[in-house]
Amino acid sequence: MKHVAIIGSTGSIGTQTLEIARWNQDIKICALSAGRNIDLLEKQAREFRPEIVGLWDEKLADELKDRLKDMDIRVVSGMDGLIEIAEYKTSDILVTAIVGMIGIRPTIAAMNAGKDIALANKETLVTAGHIIMSLEKEKHVRILPVDSEHSAIFQSLNGETGNKIHKILLTASGGPFRGKKPEDLAHIQVEDALRHPNWTMGRKITIDSSTLVNKGLEVMEAKWLFDVDIDKIHVLVQPKSVIHSMVGFVDGAVMAQLGTPDMRLPIQYALYYPERNYLGGERLNFEALANIQFEKPNTDVLRGIPIAVEASRIGGSMLTAMNAANEYAVARFLKKDIAFFQIYDMIEYAMSKHRVIKHPDLSQILETERETYERLNKDWRNVSR
Repeated sequence: MKHVAIIGSTGSIGTQTLEIARWNQDIKICALSAGRNIDLLEKQAREFRPEIVGLWDEKLADELKDRLKDMDIRVVSGMDGLIEIAEYKTSDILVTAIVGMIGIRPTIAAMNAGKDIALANKETLVTAGHIIMSLEKEKHVRILPVDSEHSAIFQSLNGETGNKIHKILLTASGGPFRGKKPEDLAHIQVEDALRHPNWTMGRKITIDSSTLVNKGLEVMEAKWLFDVDIDKIHVLVQPKSVIHSMVGFVDGAVMAQLGTPDMRLPIQYALYYPERNYLGGERLNFEALANIQFEKPNTDVLRGIPIAVEASRIGGSMLTAMNAANEYAVARFLKKDIAFFQIYDMIEYAMSKHRVIKHPDLSQILETERETYERLNKDWRNVSR
């Protein structure tokens, strides 16, 4: 029996993790948490009967406690609640399905408690990769990637221990604005950016995919996960999302993982690694697949990748400044406060103002996040294209 805790259980990754638990009788959900979606979390609690649940909002947590008073379930709230769920005594693995830097502290707590991590929270590695990867070795726990691209790389490396990587080919769909010119995007609305061609995801990651910032974050995540130089990671647009990523070796061989665009596959693979369990759903039909198209990403228009690579080359706390600025800018864009291209402007502005700390500890990472938000909150009206 696998005992699983999930932070972010009401989001896209969280709900699909629960689908897998629903179909597999050897998974016990022992802990769940969400942000504010009290109704869905209550339904999940009643179906899966975890020992503990949490909501970020304290008042909503009090309401949930009242709703669940007929059940023997502990209800917690806030960051303390997230950490308690992350390190919960009966869990074996924590699925970090939460979005943003809020996931750093719970992930560290879970690793310190000896839990494996099914990692879907890329911001944790982007901003605190030096801390997380050291903890993985120190605590003898496993970080199992859930992002489809990183799972594909992880799968392609199976059995290749010790063999030298020539390059990692990180694939991207290109997002909803693939092939667009600057003039095509001048008046882009939130609704346009949320129409991803292949994947159904949360609002923040969907916007990140439209700017290609998400792919930039994935480049940085891959650097830490697979211990490769940033120059060995190449982004390649594969519009149908059939090839999820590839690894090229020094002898010229290229290993790839293919499949339909279905996040349940990498989630289940992380939960059961190294075993492969049956997973229902559509299968890749090669006879119906006319071709597999590749393109270079249009980084002149969609600047997310070069911005992220620049932050990675600088390193240290610049990674946090870049990531925090993106989180702030995306939130403003979703509220329709700023235009699409101002997302890039805000990130570049925050990076230009940041004084880098080379080897930040956790408190310095969180302080950099706070300072970046504070700076942009003060100056954002003056940051224009």
